[in-house]
Amino acid sequence: MPNTKSIEGLEPKRFWHYLAKIAEIPRGSGNETVVRFFVENVGRQNGLESKTDKAGNLLVTHPATEGMEHFPCVALQGHLDMVCEKNSDVIHDFEENPILFVRGESLMTAQGTSAGFDNGVGVAAMCMMMEDKEKHGPREYLFTIQEETGLDGANGLEPGFIASKILINLDTEEEGKLYIGCAGGKQTSGTLPLCTEPISPGHTKCKLLVSGLKGGHSGCDIHENRGNAIKILAHALSHLHIKTGAKISSLKGGDKHNAIPREAEADIFVPEEQADIAMTLVRDVSEQLKKEYGETEPVLAIELALMEMEKNTEAHVFKPELQTALLEMFISMPHGVRKMSEAVPGMVETSSNLASVKQGEKEISVLVSQRSSDTEGLEEICEAVRNVFDAGEFHIEEGDGYPGWNPDINSPLLKKAVDAYEKEFGTKPEIKAIHAGLECGVIGEKFPGMQMISFGPTIKNPHSPDESLDIESVPKFLKLLTSLLAEIR
Repeated sequence: MPNTKSIEGLEPKRFWHYLAKIAEIPRGSGNETVVRFFVENVGRQNGLESKTDKAGNLLVTHPATEGMEHFPCVALQGHLDMVCEKNSDVIHDFEENPILFVRGESLMTAQGTSAGFDNGVGVAAMCMMMEDKEKHGPREYLFTIQEETGLDGANGLEPGFIASKILINLDTEEEGKLYIGCAGGKQTSGTLPLCTEPISPGHTKCKLLVSGLKGGHSGCDIHENRGNAIKILAHALSHLHIKTGAKISSLKGGDKHNAIPREAEADIFVPEEQADIAMTLVRDVSEQLKKEYGETEPVLAIELALMEMEKNTEAHVFKPELQTALLEMFISMPHGVRKMSEAVPGMVETSSNLASVKQGEKEISVLVSQRSSDTEGLEEICEAVRNVFDAGEFHIEEGDGYPGWNPDINSPLLKKAVDAYEKEFGTKPEIKAIHAGLECGVIGEKFPGMQMISFGPTIKNPHSPDESLDIESVPKFLKLLTSLLAEIR
């Protein structure tokens, strides 16, 4: 097992064993079959039955021990998939290679890739609970798929698939905080035909690259003023076009709808006599933006490099109207916090993430994701995004979106969780709602009357190669889970 040394001596041993085993299995969204078989086999080895629905979600049933059959049935829930992100200089095939852990003094990370702690920790915790031989009431372990692409697995749940009326979601990332609400969200895409023309003689080919950004989760980290690589690239391209007449020949940036873009690049052509000016201009823009972001993005890099022209190949660039439409759209597109919550201090209510730009053979597509814990707020930010696309005459498509989870501060389950936390650790936990999509919103809509709560260990920078798990927070997370389950009767 490639991660054996990294987890040596860590407690609880069975949790870390399962987390390391799960890391060996490629499990990007849409590629959950093997990890589902692994989890199903863990249940089978412990004498537990399981079933899979049409969507591909897995439910493992854990009957009550003798004399505890009258206790309420409780579902533990997490998702099998992970966000696959890596640094551009890292060679890693997410469909073939295992995630390799790197253990620090207090943090577990991965070698240049996202680590899959979101939501590997939830999956590992449930695998560990399947081995539980202590007295307990009836339990269900619900493993959903394709959570990271839009809560697709949860959306596919059918009536009657789970029997529980109490659900503990294991997919939030701050130890000591109990989550009782989340934002709803929607994705909007805009496309334009790829219209190009040959570049005239007398131009130098260059590559403009934005790198070194933190990126991160577009819900959890959107309030931290982290740089958006696409926005920064567009800012530099706009300056280059105005000052030197630079023309774009290719463009790409970002990847996942729920990750803040860390890297973006463009191939451009600059008039030969303007090449030195372009180099100076990019250095100036880089220095300006480094001052603007300060400590938020300490290793932000914006670089312009000369490229070799391919012999006997006619180079093409975007037609002026396409280049103008793209740059104006990128600069005008909402990104970041739109509104803070008045009901929950410190929580983002509405935000937007300019997530990706991709160039195909015939078109350029741009993806934006919007979130809000307020229904009207979600529609308003979606309208703002549509208006920007409309102004550039983009073809617009919108996803169905997913619902939010309205907090219930009087939930009996919340009171039990608070009591369990105080009993174990002698302090009160913080009650919060999260500005990210949790499957609780979908599950609560599909199974009315479900009591729900969410908590987990401390995970920083999910959805990025800087993802880390606070090692000391793991035993506390698992102790709270065990204690809360004992309180539910």
